Amino acid sequence: MAGAVLVAAALWASVWAGQCAEPPGSDVFREELLLTPLRSGDIAATFQFRTRLDADLRKEKVSHYRIFPKVLGQLISKYSIQELHLSFTQGFWRTKAWGPPLLQAPTGAELWVWFQDSVTDVNKSWKELSNILSGIFCASLNFIDSTNTVTPTASFKPLGVANITDHHLLRYATLPREIVCTENLTPWKKLLPCGSKAGLASLLRAERLYHSSYHSQSVHIRPICQNADCSSVSWELRQALTVVFDMYSSGQGKRDWSIFKMFSRTVTESCPLASQSKIYVDVSGWGKEVDLFELNPPTSLERQVVVHGDRRVYAEYDLSQQGTFSTSRNLNVALKWKGRTAESGQPQSPLFHAERYVSGYGLQSGVINTMVFNNHPYRAYPVMLLETVPWYLRLYVHTLTITTRGKENKPSYIHYEPAKDRQRPHLLEMLIQLPPNSITKISIQFERALLKWTEYPPDPNHGFYISPSVLSVLIPSVINQKTDELEESTLFSTLFPSSDGSSYFMRLYTEPLLVNLPTPDFSMPYNVICLTCTVVAVGYGSFYNLLTRTFQVEDRKGGGLAKTIANLIRRLRGVPPL
Repeated sequence: MAGAVLVAAALWASVWAGQCAEPPGSDVFREELLLTPLRSGDIAATFQFRTRLDADLRKEKVSHYRIFPKVLGQLISKYSIQELHLSFTQGFWRTKAWGPPLLQAPTGAELWVWFQDSVTDVNKSWKELSNILSGIFCASLNFIDSTNTVTPTASFKPLGVANITDHHLLRYATLPREIVCTENLTPWKKLLPCGSKAGLASLLRAERLYHSSYHSQSVHIRPICQNADCSSVSWELRQALTVVFDMYSSGQGKRDWSIFKMFSRTVTESCPLASQSKIYVDVSGWGKEVDLFELNPPTSLERQVVVHGDRRVYAEYDLSQQGTFSTSRNLNVALKWKGRTAESGQPQSPLFHAERYVSGYGLQSGVINTMVFNNHPYRAYPVMLLETVPWYLRLYVHTLTITTRGKENKPSYIHYEPAKDRQRPHLLEMLIQLPPNSITKISIQFERALLKWTEYPPDPNHGFYISPSVLSVLIPSVINQKTDELEESTLFSTLFPSSDGSSYFMRLYTEPLLVNLPTPDFSMPYNVICLTCTVVAVGYGSFYNLLTRTFQVEDRKGGGLAKTIANLIRRLRGVPPL
């Protein structure tokens, strides 16, 4: 018996040694931090973490995960997901003051998923998937249902390797009232191979991230080509986090900043599992305004990257190089502004941006207005507009007007799905041509519905949030961008690859709307209950006392022993007797 035990132990030891001796998989993890000084004096910090799994989860069953999160891999396999994009955002990216974002997300929570064509019941898979993601990220994604889910036809195309043309496999939903907090950040950081213990993720402290003007974290999963001829497919998990620090209101100086001032700590090491760990600082300036600040510690590494049709220069810090760190084994990149500052006044308007607001008065009807700005001096380009309006705002489609420079602008493509009460929202998609240097106004009237008293939220007087508009546009570029290899190029320039260098893709979101609905006086039930209880207490109480109380005649002649003792005490005190 003892010999059998020793043989089994030897076999297990040999198997374990063989597993440990196996060469590690070719999975790749990269991390980078992009620091961008903004014209307004704010600082935008963009973290991007990319994890690649060299296995096709659509065709094979993966039982061993090295650095790719197992919970997401099992989710992809079980629900036959082609692509998944999830974001949580607190605040609004101010395009006019901060410029175009690298990757914008709407306020609240956004989820859009492409399913594979093998899925028979997309609605069932969508509902189960949203509930599971709600548990993984500690969010309210379980509130996603048919009343806030739409199926766009042209606004959201697959970003990875996919030949899907059936838009019925796509589901899109937003929760504009979702509050983002530490509960969402903690599970997001746990998906990283090193967590928040090492690497750039060690800077992600919740008390600093949420003390900012804008915060957005996202998860993007898609299949990509593993080699040049795309004969093999890998799965890419891209985690992005963008935060904008207001250096003025935080009292940390006028324009000078450093990593320690923003995150209350410095970078001490890169993630041991990362094949690439870098920090980029935008040193391009704005137009003719160059060489406005100096970096400390200085670096000789620079890289030119085409971002949004503009060639930018970035100072590069490679954390894998020992010379990057100081003698104290920490890196604190600091930017010190020189004597001259940027031009005063309003920042230059971005090439493309949009605004949205509600007009009208009263609680019966109103108008939703969307303003789209094309500031290009001589180029016109089309924009795809997606509007998602809840069912309790009844749109009048015949009132839709699109005007540019005082003239009617007819859309070249329009798709509209009317809402059904308590079943689905309105879906409106339009392809609009934007003339150069113009402002296009899209207006549509609506009527407010009266909800049932059980359908109002706990704070109905606060208002109801309406999902923002989504604008997808392919903007022409004068710079011929050279397509680099995915493993060599920067992460922030590879999310929306362009087939040619003549244009670049941009997706923007407008502000979410806050609309008031006719709200009944919910204090009336309380008043009625109080009045009813008072009437019952007075009326029924008096009637009950008359029926049950026993009346007796008081004997005033004799007082008994108690009265005698009381009179004796009063006589001793010199008080007249009773």
